[in-house]
Amino acid sequence: MLALGIQGSPRKKGNSDILLNMFMEALDKLGVQTHTLPVVDLHIEPCRELTVCEKKGTCPIDDDMSREIYGLLRQADIVVAASPVFFYNVSAQLKAFIDRCQALWARRYMLKLKDPGSPVRRGFLLAVGATAGKQLFDGMHLTAKYFFDAIGADYAGSLTYRRIEKRGRIKAHPTVDADVKQSAEALAAGLSNRTKVLFACRENACRSQMAAGFARYHGGSKLDVISAGSQPADQINPGMVQVMAEKGIDMGFAVTQSLDTALQQDQPRQVITMGCGEQCPNVPGADFQDWQLPDPTGQSMDVMRSVCDEIEKRVLALLD
Repeated sequence: MLALGIQGSPRKKGNSDILLNMFMEALDKLGVQTHTLPVVDLHIEPCRELTVCEKKGTCPIDDDMSREIYGLLRQADIVVAASPVFFYNVSAQLKAFIDRCQALWARRYMLKLKDPGSPVRRGFLLAVGATAGKQLFDGMHLTAKYFFDAIGADYAGSLTYRRIEKRGRIKAHPTVDADVKQSAEALAAGLSNRTKVLFACRENACRSQMAAGFARYHGGSKLDVISAGSQPADQINPGMVQVMAEKGIDMGFAVTQSLDTALQQDQPRQVITMGCGEQCPNVPGADFQDWQLPDPTGQSMDVMRSVCDEIEKRVLALLD
């Protein structure tokens, strides 16, 4: 399970940075894999309103959003966004990040595709402000609500603190430690104890990706899903993306990974292989199944659809 932190403050080691680090450390102690994106250090262009995303579901701007971040947002089960208050809203850097998630919104609402992680994904807001205004965080809550909706996450809650201005002041807040611990536990509840299952094939570009997509969408509340390959391809199979889209499942931003990388992150309780050659994983204590599925790569789209149908049937049987 991945928790993705988004640090929206332009000031390093400021109160927002400290608060997010505290929160991610609390999740890490619960056994959640964490990764933080410092937005100020990333190459993120503002939205140019090219409207390509509304037609194709992709953004033509070549920057870190397109190269990496859309994929990370899709992998994450938890997304935590942090920002100081700037004119009653998030920082300009974080707002640019949020605006570029229009591509994900378009895939969901214009193209009617279902993100396989969306049934269980949760979003959380962290914010600090220097004044004590009653409406200090109203704009941020509204922005967070629509941001999390765009990325397919339930807005699960927030921690907001007033009168926090001097660098490091958040550490002295009387309830912050207890707030962070309690909120992190609530956010991870029901997700951290799911059964970890690894779907493996050779390239991690087709069969194991389809299995992982179906398993996340149909059984994300039960399964913590990983997919990997013994010889991972550079990118996912476009034919796989097409047949999954025909079923309404969006695999557009999936990325491949090696078995070694996958097993460094999580030790699965169940391993399901579907043709990974002599390099199938050896995971002591795990239950193994081999689904004996043909590789549809390079075959007709009818073969791809047939394999896709069979994988969905087997995933549903696994869940039962």
